[in-house]
Amino acid sequence: MKILAIDDQQLVLLPLQKGLEELGYEVKIETDAFIAIGHYNSFNPDLVIVDINMRTVSGLDVIKHIRNTKNSQTPIMVLSGNTKDDTITEAFDLGINDYMKKPLSLNEICARVKRLIGAPVMENAVKIENNVMIQQRCVGVVIPCYNEGERLLSDKFLSFIDKNSGYYLCFVNDGSKDRTLEVLRELQKGREDFITVYDCEKNGGKAEAVRLGMLHMAAKEGLDYIGFLDADLSTDLAGFDDLVKTIEHSEFKIVSGSRIARMGANITKGAARKIISLTINFIIRKILSMDFKDTQCGAKIFHKDVINIAFKKKFVTKWIFDVEIFKRMTQYYGLKKAKKMLCEQPLKRWIHADGSKLSMKDSVKIIGKLAQIAWVYRSKKTNIKSFTASELNVV
Repeated sequence: MKILAIDDQQLVLLPLQKGLEELGYEVKIETDAFIAIGHYNSFNPDLVIVDINMRTVSGLDVIKHIRNTKNSQTPIMVLSGNTKDDTITEAFDLGINDYMKKPLSLNEICARVKRLIGAPVMENAVKIENNVMIQQRCVGVVIPCYNEGERLLSDKFLSFIDKNSGYYLCFVNDGSKDRTLEVLRELQKGREDFITVYDCEKNGGKAEAVRLGMLHMAAKEGLDYIGFLDADLSTDLAGFDDLVKTIEHSEFKIVSGSRIARMGANITKGAARKIISLTINFIIRKILSMDFKDTQCGAKIFHKDVINIAFKKKFVTKWIFDVEIFKRMTQYYGLKKAKKMLCEQPLKRWIHADGSKLSMKDSVKIIGKLAQIAWVYRSKKTNIKSFTASELNVV
């Protein structure tokens, strides 16, 4: 039995293909609807699974081609994040057999497929359990790494992407002196469709590593949101996913994690670090003219269309580039509009990891760096405004 699956996001198609092939189906996937129509003519599938909202050709047009142009009754299932009643109604009027709304578990998709076209006859068939969720959005995550060879939590990263579709991880090796690059290459092996390694030969600091990683990910097609996360997972991946859910269902352009102590949250800091953090935060609020509780949390998610505004130019400092990101947003959009685009979301968990490279002495130095930022961004206008329209458009 043959299935043709069409969606312009490869991160959606890959786990779908794997799950259906494990059940014995022959599956062809395609991200370009024009090419997919050609595949339909040559592949002669027993079932077509198609998304509605695609960049080149609408899924409704694919359905029209099958039902009207080809006059075919090949079963068609829609798998889409489009939940508009008129769209669903039109799809059924055109003759589809099922409409599945993302997010949806792979188990349910497989069950619906088997109910519609039956299951392949397999020798020594075994029951396959898939707890993967097929998501509506696709997310890129940049993880800067410097000398993480001995403490990188590889298993946690792998477990997360295996169970959560729609995630693409970019590990940036920031000129590490240990075996970090070797560890990252091993981590990537066999999962090249979900993990990439960006290697910087020289150490440029966290700010530059994140900046290069974010621009690298912005050049990839199919990603809706791109963010960054600390390699030590002081904010875990489940907490990061909570930030993604917020930006996905809102008009915010940036959602920033916040290590605010509150009931029900597991937030740990040393007493001395807490005092210095409060002092630094007071200065930051004055610089930004915003009541941010915590700008420096290493977990943030961005809508793709603001990546170049935030990351196109190099940062003034190597550590507290988060302040510069918010400053660039306010200077580009204006303070009033920027405030509506930014969201600070308390984390359910944040643990200060042993081995963190930012020492107490470094924390004191930050105050001097903040003065430098205040001076550089002292004008109400910023040279970000001088970018051409083409420079600000993400590829």
